[in-house]
Amino acid sequence: MAFSGIENARFGISMFPTDYSIQPAQLAHAVEARGFDCLFVPEHTHIPANRETPFPGGGELPREYSHSHDPFIALAAAASVTERLQVGTGVCLIIERDPITTAKLIASLDVISNGRAIIGIGASWNKEEMQNHGADYKHRWPIVKEKVAAMREIWQHEEAEYHGDYVDFDPIWSWPKPVQAGGPPIWLGAQSKYVIERVADYADGWMPIGGLQSSQIDELRRACDKKNRDINDITLTLYSGVPDPKRIHYHIDQGFDVFVLRLPSAPADEVLPILDSHAQLIEQVKS
Repeated sequence: MAFSGIENARFGISMFPTDYSIQPAQLAHAVEARGFDCLFVPEHTHIPANRETPFPGGGELPREYSHSHDPFIALAAAASVTERLQVGTGVCLIIERDPITTAKLIASLDVISNGRAIIGIGASWNKEEMQNHGADYKHRWPIVKEKVAAMREIWQHEEAEYHGDYVDFDPIWSWPKPVQAGGPPIWLGAQSKYVIERVADYADGWMPIGGLQSSQIDELRRACDKKNRDINDITLTLYSGVPDPKRIHYHIDQGFDVFVLRLPSAPADEVLPILDSHAQLIEQVKS
């Protein structure tokens, strides 16, 4: 969040990779070839057939939520056919994952991609999905915080241990270690009234859907000050459903660093023309 203008802004693509859409490797190759900087994929291990939690987007839950690939498999495929494209989760539902195995997955992705991994995380909105994993919905955010801390311990120490209220293990050996010093950046994907404090507390970035108000920037600055952190070290990433050059320039002035445009979960013949349109938009923004 350096308020450094369009010349330093980064642009990315997000898509649910599914069993019926363009393959992740083909998509990644196309995204990099068109000059984008990053590719993000979301995560849902499954969708409970009997679900009471309403979809935050309203209406029926889209088909791709129950058809998506494992994000780390998809991103490994993406990394294998690209050279500079950053590959990230947007978001990984860390609340549903074991921190030791997930730390290894993330470290492996960072090594395979030669340091190009970004890890967006969330606590999920789907209560029944979490419960199927044995996750504690009521305490999901304290659990997320501990899992992040535990993974960083594993990434940063040859002999790692962690002892918390929800995550607890004695000294372990686990390799590979990430290429990126300290591990890949952790960006928090959430928009609750508590998110600003959580970002300032333990995240390297924030990736909300939609823009921020100027008051929220001020709140984030104050929260960072309380944690003795520099707000310029927090990466702001905007997930935008409406590709609009004026809107992107407005958010650059707010302090956003990364802009992510969405693609539908669809075959290549439908996705690639939309990707071309997004690439033309970004050229317009940069000009």
